[in-house]
Amino acid sequence: MTADQICTHRVSIITGHYGTGKTEFAVNLALQLAACQKQVMLADLDIVNPYFRSRERKAVLENAGIRLVASSQACTDADVPALPAELLTILENREVTGVLDIGGDPVGARVLARFHEKITAEDYQLIYVLNANRPEVRQADAAVNYLRSIEAVTGLTCTGIVNNTHLCGETTPDEVRKGAALAAQVSENTGIPVLCHVALDRFVPELSDLSEPVFPITIQMKKPWE
Repeated sequence: MTADQICTHRVSIITGHYGTGKTEFAVNLALQLAACQKQVMLADLDIVNPYFRSRERKAVLENAGIRLVASSQACTDADVPALPAELLTILENREVTGVLDIGGDPVGARVLARFHEKITAEDYQLIYVLNANRPEVRQADAAVNYLRSIEAVTGLTCTGIVNNTHLCGETTPDEVRKGAALAAQVSENTGIPVLCHVALDRFVPELSDLSEPVFPITIQMKKPWE
């Protein structure tokens, strides 16, 4: 599966629990979209996890022609943190394909609440990234509750689920399959479709048995995944 097949909307908002690997997913999406000659902006709005930020790959992203927008780290403890003015460019410039990486919990997701009206006026999708190895969301009921809490805070509707189950450097195809089972349960309980499964490119040939397509990635962050 390719990035432009996943990003069928102009603005893709990536969310999920801390440690799911959503930043790695977002960076790979942006790089692959840029390779398709898209005018891409990547907004790093994750105020919850200050250790794995797409800004760490600023040079790689900019060399690929991607404009990186980042929130202020100086305000990470604020109830409603400062957001860069450039975020409005993503929402208002319809020539841009936007990827927004937001915080890994409902508090982090709050940064988008003030832009609810602008976002819902645009062609957007809210993608929920799952990792079956995260203790807080490894059960379907917990994962669904977490998803619904993010929807409640942002006022946005989730449109797709992405299985990004991994164990960092110890990830195997079977780990991806374990995540596929969880994603299927969450999809059944919510009616939200599974868009794809994420795997290192070398694992893709071994995952042809999965019902949904596989999105191949390469490690971009300084440590594996997020």
